[in-house]
Amino acid sequence: MNGAGDKMVTNGKGTSHGRSRKGGKAGPVATVKFGSATVPIYLSESKGRKRYFVAHYRDGKRIRTAFPDLVAAKKEAQFVAQRIQSGMQHVTDIKPHERDSYVAAMRVLEKSGLPLVAAVEDYMRAREKAGTESLGAMAEEYGRLFKKVVRRSSTAEVVDEMLKQREQDGASKVYLRLLKTTLTRFAAKFPGDLIEVDTHQIDAWLRSLDVALCTRNSMLRCIKIFFSYARSRNYLPEDRKTAVENLKVTKVVTDNSEIFSPETMTRILHHASADLIPILAIGAFSGIRMAELNRLDWSAVDLERRIIELRAGQAKTGSRRVIPITDNLAAWLEPLERKGMVVPSVKAHHRAVSELAASLKIDWPRNVLRHSYISYRIATVKSADQVALESGNSPSIIFKHYRELTTEDEADKWFAIVPKEGQWESLPAIVRKKHRAQSRRRGSK
Repeated sequence: MNGAGDKMVTNGKGTSHGRSRKGGKAGPVATVKFGSATVPIYLSESKGRKRYFVAHYRDGKRIRTAFPDLVAAKKEAQFVAQRIQSGMQHVTDIKPHERDSYVAAMRVLEKSGLPLVAAVEDYMRAREKAGTESLGAMAEEYGRLFKKVVRRSSTAEVVDEMLKQREQDGASKVYLRLLKTTLTRFAAKFPGDLIEVDTHQIDAWLRSLDVALCTRNSMLRCIKIFFSYARSRNYLPEDRKTAVENLKVTKVVTDNSEIFSPETMTRILHHASADLIPILAIGAFSGIRMAELNRLDWSAVDLERRIIELRAGQAKTGSRRVIPITDNLAAWLEPLERKGMVVPSVKAHHRAVSELAASLKIDWPRNVLRHSYISYRIATVKSADQVALESGNSPSIIFKHYRELTTEDEADKWFAIVPKEGQWESLPAIVRKKHRAQSRRRGSK
């Protein structure tokens, strides 16, 4: 025994090959003792390479740790032996009443299969969170609130399920794209269980985004739809408010008085090339949103019936809409070759419109053509309900923002804007010839 008390290291005979055990198996090359604890060290050789293994048991499992040299292996074995002896000393010193408590605790845990230490740790975490409240009462309350939640699912799982269902239900591509864009970002921000996402987190995330206020409102509406779906599918408790119900869409202050005068619109149209006429004329005299116009094809424009049929998949609202073609709009569209998409190249054509306005030194407020049409249309028909139906808006919005922005006389001038003499010189020769023939037929009647 050396100066370290009852610690002892003994080397087996034949360090390189170990002692021979019964049956011819090599024994340990060294043994480390600490008190009554003994830890053997074994040697293994393969292709001239030696490795030393410290072997011991922990929780009924055999543990083997490899080391490149005997010195390192002995240090580990010494540490293990000390731990074993410490554990044995603890068991030796246990008092009778402590032993009874231990046996009783193990009996309680027997059915659960949990280790005693795991159960104690779980209890202490719950105790810290509960404070002075009864854990039993809290568990009962939790069960009452969440008894109808079928399972805890990640945000991404529920998003994927909802998008697939909406697609199966025939939702428009525009609507699906809007949902997917917003909810994919939402799931990436909150990848954990959906039920853990709270109101403050959602509000803070939306406010942190570098987007326009109207875009943020649109994203919030999508998230509200998502949470409503999740609750309907029992991913959230049905008798509690969802995390987004207390979040309100922020009011966007807009100046809808920014409309073009008949004189300004006349100037724009009379300076426009033929390829820009569809964007300008349909926008100004039908009130279609630019995003809807970009998805419109000429098959939806029926000059004989004097209507534009906006299909559900093309409309922002996802509902079919029929828009009347006024006499002056028909005059603008009739000479055009109406095949394919109304706006063949969205970026190029809209850039050309901006360049035209700039060349004429005319400011171009956002949605000015739509705002102008709605303002002049309600001055003509005097019915917010009718204009709302035509423009895909609500009567309350029409009445609140567009009523009395202009006069009936100004509206008459707006809907009297027609092509000027020589307007169609920029059209291909075959189209100009067709247009002149139509004009002669009209003049002979």
